[in-house]
Amino acid sequence: MNYEIATFAGGCFWCMVKPFDEQAGIERVVSGYTGGHVENPTYEQVCSETTGHLEAVQITFNPEVYPYEKLVETYWTLIDPTDPGGQFYDRGESYTTAIFYHNVEQKTIAEQSKARLEQSGKFRKPIAVKILPASTFYPAEEYHQQYYKKNPMHYERYHIGSGRAAFIQQHWGNKNE
Repeated sequence: MNYEIATFAGGCFWCMVKPFDEQAGIERVVSGYTGGHVENPTYEQVCSETTGHLEAVQITFNPEVYPYEKLVETYWTLIDPTDPGGQFYDRGESYTTAIFYHNVEQKTIAEQSKARLEQSGKFRKPIAVKILPASTFYPAEEYHQQYYKKNPMHYERYHIGSGRAAFIQQHWGNKNE
């Protein structure tokens, strides 16, 4: 198989795993941290807003089954792309949004997709998602991996209580729910 890697920051990584994890062509989704300046940061360090890391997911995918373009389009439907200060209930740099590209093709696809979203008129505010070169990705602690499977009731309460579920429903309908 010719698997590729995609990395997206969309606020709390718990809420970013399930929509990708359940798709054909997705081999693996790992919660973790990227974009910062501390090696092997812990969750507590990242949440302290002192490491420069963002919570993110790294996706191993088969581009012949689930192309990168489709990953980016799915990503938009999981976040509030206009919020520069975090996502929903979670505030601060570690919860901000970014698409981390791993090659020139991914960068081009992400930039074109962002431009289409900006031009669509779907949102009144500017699209705040950064498009950045991928850097070292550190997997989060094991208890964060596949959280929606390990703690389904808490995950659902969080997904709804954070405001993410209502935003997605309002702006995208039942997509990825």
